[in-house]
Amino acid sequence: MSTATQIPANQHVPTQRLPAMVEWIADLGAVVMDGIIGLGNISTFSLRTFGWLFARLPRRETLIPAFYQIGVLSLPVVALTGTFIGMVLVEQSYVQFRNLHMEAKLGAVINMSLVRELGPVLAATMLAGRVGSAMAAELGTMRVTEQIDALTTMGANPIHYLVVPRFLGCLLLIPALTIMADFMGVVGALFYAVSLLGIDFHHYVENSQHFVGYFDMFAGVFKSLFFGAAIALIACYRGFHCDPGAEGVGRAATAAFVYSFVMILLLDLLLGIALNGLYFSLWPEAPKLF
Repeated sequence: MSTATQIPANQHVPTQRLPAMVEWIADLGAVVMDGIIGLGNISTFSLRTFGWLFARLPRRETLIPAFYQIGVLSLPVVALTGTFIGMVLVEQSYVQFRNLHMEAKLGAVINMSLVRELGPVLAATMLAGRVGSAMAAELGTMRVTEQIDALTTMGANPIHYLVVPRFLGCLLLIPALTIMADFMGVVGALFYAVSLLGIDFHHYVENSQHFVGYFDMFAGVFKSLFFGAAIALIACYRGFHCDPGAEGVGRAATAAFVYSFVMILLLDLLLGIALNGLYFSLWPEAPKLF
């Protein structure tokens, strides 16, 4: 009689578990591949958008509602936020400048920060939160309810009809929102510093004019163009590639804001390095604060 153990045919034989390091490498590879595929998809989506942008502009009936939703309705939020940001900057910086006996130069630092960095980033963040998420949710709902497929069936290109107007709205109107954020932040900071902290008005304004120039304003507005383009492309892409169901629409709206915010910070860093290098190469004898 044989002593070998017979294994029934229907009994599952457990396989050897892969080592933890191999599983970690496999997960990392999957993440990298998904990232490369996603980067390729959004690059193709962006190229199609630019292709329709230069081929034929959208009709006025589609441009005006997008401009109103993106620009006009965002002005109150950007203006209010910019005002309080300027006040907060003055309040948080005043103690340190008073300890250095440099209260008069507070306006130069505050206005430089607002015009070059905080104004563009603030306007872009408000645009990503208020408009980018709404665009992703709207286009995602149209994808789920097959309205985008219906447009294709009727012979209308959904990129040209839905994406290009929103892209133009974000690209062309975010400079105005940035200027509004800068203006309200400067006014709010001036009011708080002069009226509540007792800083001399003449020295505050004189230092601001001496250290903040046209290039600083240009740098902020120039960066905002890239921010607006990134917000529009990311939000529309997430809406077009929305997962089915209400949960998919919610994830698309959330992902649109998160990815847009990360891209805003990344672009701000890269453009800031490039613009600072350009500034000091053109004006090596630029005035220094300290």
